[in-house]
Amino acid sequence: MYCIPIPPIGDVLYFMKSIGTEKIIFISVGVTTLIFIILVTVFASRDSTNSANSDTKLVTYSASETDKPKTVTSSNFSDLGDMKLNSEKSATFTITNQGNKPLQLYDIKSSCMCTFGQITIDGVKSPEFGMHSENPWIGIVAPGKKATLSVIYKPYLMPVSGTISRDVYVKTNDPSSSNLTFTVKAFVE
Repeated sequence: MYCIPIPPIGDVLYFMKSIGTEKIIFISVGVTTLIFIILVTVFASRDSTNSANSDTKLVTYSASETDKPKTVTSSNFSDLGDMKLNSEKSATFTITNQGNKPLQLYDIKSSCMCTFGQITIDGVKSPEFGMHSENPWIGIVAPGKKATLSVIYKPYLMPVSGTISRDVYVKTNDPSSSNLTFTVKAFVE
C-alpha cells in the first residue's frame, strides 16, 4: 500500500509564508469561484431535467383532421370565497385529452401579477406561470389522460379589496379549443 507523506506543519507554514498573502487570497478566491461555478452548473442541469418538455416541438392539427387531440375541461370557473389580503388560495381544474393524438399545453399566462397557473401531468409539476411569463415549456397529455391546472391567487402581491376576478390562459394544439380561459373569483377583505 502506498502512503502519501504529510509534510510537517512547519513546512506547510513556511510554504504559505513563501508564496505571500496576496497569492493565498488569489488562490482562495479562485477555488471558491470554481466551486461556485460547479454548483451552479449542477443545479442548472437538475432544473432543466424538471422541465424536460421545454425542448418539445409544437405539433399542429387542422379542424378537418380526424386524428387530433380533443380538449375537455371539468369546468372553467371557481369561486374561492372570502379571503384575507395576506392569504393565498387556489382552485384546481382538470384538462382531459379525449382525442387520439397527444394534447400539448403551452404559453400559460395570467391576467394579473397576483395570479399564477401551474400544470401537473402524471405527477410532474410545471413551473408557476404568471402574467409576464415567457417560458418554452410544453406539457404533453397523452390520449385518454388528464392534466390538472392549479390557478393560484395571491392578493398580497397586488393589494385590492372587494370582489375580484382573475384569469389564467392556456394555449393548446387542439384546433377546436386552442385558447382556454380559467377564472377564479374571490372577495378580498
